[in-house]
Amino acid sequence: MSTKAEPWAPQACTPPTAERPLRVAEFDALFAQALQDVRRVDATSVSLDLQPRSEVAARAADLVVREAGCCSFFTFSLVATGGTLHLEIKVPEQHVDVLEALVARAEGMST
Repeated sequence: MSTKAEPWAPQACTPPTAERPLRVAEFDALFAQALQDVRRVDATSVSLDLQPRSEVAARAADLVVREAGCCSFFTFSLVATGGTLHLEIKVPEQHVDVLEALVARAEGMST
């Protein structure tokens, strides 16, 4: 993803081009409304702290299931424990640029 309106998804992503801006908007809305912190784990993974509410967990789960279905290089883990909610995202090295763009969007929206 990029912070501009230009396309960000690599060819490995299969949703129709018309759906891509909608998915970006869904990530933006999740980040704007529920993101608390962004932690870089390493070059290929990041952990996003989300507000630990059931509706946020459900929304994040729905979004990442759909994203993983069309962009199979993503690995998402949604972890709820000890009153926290973390969305962990990993990509293979060849898709670090997509993760960087997603992190930039998240950092630009963090509450």
